Amino acid sequence: MAKANVKEQLLTTSVTLLHSKGFNATSVQDITDAAGVPKGSFYNHFTSKEALGMEVLQRYLAAVAAIAAVLHERSLAPTVRLQQYFDGMIAANAANDFHSGCLLGNFSTELSNQIPAMRGAMQQAFAAGADSLAAVIAEGQQDGSIGNQMPAADLAAFINDAWQGAVLRAKAEQSRIPLDRFVRLVMSNILH
Repeated sequence: MAKANVKEQLLTTSVTLLHSKGFNATSVQDITDAAGVPKGSFYNHFTSKEALGMEVLQRYLAAVAAIAAVLHERSLAPTVRLQQYFDGMIAANAANDFHSGCLLGNFSTELSNQIPAMRGAMQQAFAAGADSLAAVIAEGQQDGSIGNQMPAADLAAFINDAWQGAVLRAKAEQSRIPLDRFVRLVMSNILH
């Protein structure tokens, strides 16, 4: 049981450190010091820092999936689902005062050329997110609540890309203003 607790301490600490400081700027020693465990414990649970990074990414994506669950809530109108999803994503960014940005975006910038397995996992995550958005957009196009008739997949990909830019800007400004502007323009102009 203690081993599972040590692994959990390492993962929880790593999510925070890697998200705020970055992958390359965070050493294994930084992680074990912050987790309050001996450095040797790290290698009892992870074969490498890259393996830890993959688990951290999966944990982060699970948290995003929990926010995105509203996109699959078919009892709500498509535009309501989209608005609630964006509200949830903004709240998640606000929880860290807009300092950390999106771990997926941060890792994409930092690790895409360094760790091929990480790049593949990030590509899959971006594609899955776009697919979820595209399904809701297509529903809205069918019921008339979304007037833009461009292919739903193209709209979803653009919205995902623009979201990443808005998050980056919010991180630089440490403000929600870019995210609020993003949602306002997407909902009232892009999808109108």
